[in-house]
Amino acid sequence: MGRLAASEFKGSGSPRVSLERLLNPGILVVVPALALSLIGASAIGTTEPGFASRHLMYLAIGLVAAAGVAWSPWCRPANLERWSPFIFAASVVLLLVVIAPGVPESIVRARNGARRWISLGVTDIQPAEVAKVAFLLMLATMLQRTRSHRTLRGLVLPGFLALVPAALIALEPDLDTTLLFVPVLVGVLLAAGCRKRHIALFAVCASLVAPAAFFGGVLKPHQRARVDAYIAQLQGDSRYRNDIGYQADRATTLIGAGGLWGMPSDEATVVIERNRLPEEHNDMVFSVICCRWGVMGAIGVWGLVAMFSIGCFLVANHTHDPWSRLVAVGAGCLVGAQAIINTGMNIGALPIAGITLPFVSYGGSSLVVSWILVGLVYGLALWKPRGVKRESFEFDDDRRPRDGGIVGWLAP
Repeated sequence: MGRLAASEFKGSGSPRVSLERLLNPGILVVVPALALSLIGASAIGTTEPGFASRHLMYLAIGLVAAAGVAWSPWCRPANLERWSPFIFAASVVLLLVVIAPGVPESIVRARNGARRWISLGVTDIQPAEVAKVAFLLMLATMLQRTRSHRTLRGLVLPGFLALVPAALIALEPDLDTTLLFVPVLVGVLLAAGCRKRHIALFAVCASLVAPAAFFGGVLKPHQRARVDAYIAQLQGDSRYRNDIGYQADRATTLIGAGGLWGMPSDEATVVIERNRLPEEHNDMVFSVICCRWGVMGAIGVWGLVAMFSIGCFLVANHTHDPWSRLVAVGAGCLVGAQAIINTGMNIGALPIAGITLPFVSYGGSSLVVSWILVGLVYGLALWKPRGVKRESFEFDDDRRPRDGGIVGWLAP
């Protein structure tokens, strides 16, 4: 059985306001997102009250944007599917503006050697944040209209679609953010019926290429140094502690200081300030949470992130629209993977990477775009498409026995 196109589900003119409609699985996305945002404001305010106030301002903007996306008839699934190529193209243009030579500094100014932000006068926008959501919408549009991704050859086009924004972001340079396109691509491909053995084959190839990328000069010197410092940290080697490994060492020190239940706010403020952790309000805010609320605070954050991802998957199961299912799955994979990478680097389980903790870290683009994603997922559950429910992304050839041997294992 093939799939039913998302365009066949036109939806009603506007969502009916009723308790049954409002209390859909999307609530499991909204509630943890709001809780994480408020936790972020409190953690940021431990040492940066001014940034905490701005974080709350961005939260208010994000809530308004999320409500607009969720309730506007212009943002219902059929329309977003239709507009996704234009949204994706616009995001690519923004990424080109960031790295294009000759752009005035009043528009794009390098920070710490990286060109990642476009100035809008009163604030800045980070195109990479927009590109992640735009890529998700375009990927869902591509996959729900075809079954070519069921073959090895058919995976080339989705892979190229991910490569375009990822390569542009890597040129900023921001190699860390490019990593987030991989779990989104894999998660959406699997939800769309891609064969697991094809994904496994690509994973094996990637694991073989990774050492070549490390030793072949693909990574920049400071990126290789981060990996070296991470390996030394695992081995108990302290030679990088006051150099490239300083941030990781300070983060784990703060986490250890928090213990099981954390410490009072005033005491935590003194400890964090004397610890001199770089980017404590941004990439390393999870360490501040662990210092302030201890291991229980960390468990709480992980639980809220898990609730968010599970909520996305429940929305995917709830909706009748194949396109909406893919978008909801991709949203859960995006936020979950980003949180895993961020918290992993804070606790010393992964090398240091410049990736924010969704909803928690300070940053206007990150927070507002994350809330737009919340509004999108909640809207997918809010809009109840018309039509008889049919299973999507199930194929008759899944039930056919394959020929033996490696040829049968790789065959379409």
